[in-house]
Amino acid sequence: MSPRYQRGIRRILGENSQRVTPQRAVLLELIHGRGGHLDAHELYTLAQKRYPRLSLSTVYRSLRLFKSLGLIHELHFDEEHHHYEERPSREHYHLKCLGCGKIIEFESRRVDQLKKEMGNEHEFEVVGAEIQLAGCCSRCRPQGRGAQ
Repeated sequence: MSPRYQRGIRRILGENSQRVTPQRAVLLELIHGRGGHLDAHELYTLAQKRYPRLSLSTVYRSLRLFKSLGLIHELHFDEEHHHYEERPSREHYHLKCLGCGKIIEFESRRVDQLKKEMGNEHEFEVVGAEIQLAGCCSRCRPQGRGAQ
């Protein structure tokens, strides 16, 4: 983690009367360094390699805290568990491969336009959107067949 990122995390936690424990630091570093989309069990497995005494309940408590402080974003990919990513600096959306589970992030001006149009049409202030498109990546899609 960059020193600037660490200072920001310490400031946010401190302002909310929370400490930067070694466990929390490892979890935040993993989320930050891996680019997100990890679930709690993946984080637990990775973090235990560096902090063997870490418990799964600590991972869940930390994720709940990070989410409540706006440090991370919880993602729902039509699975029984959630994935986590660092709070994005810019709104983005996700493509999810139903074959291998690969997740690709993308941005779209079309979505920005849609939010504006829908807001105007319904006299509604749209402040965000969550979009997940599901399908098959080029590696999982059967050869010779396009997306249906």
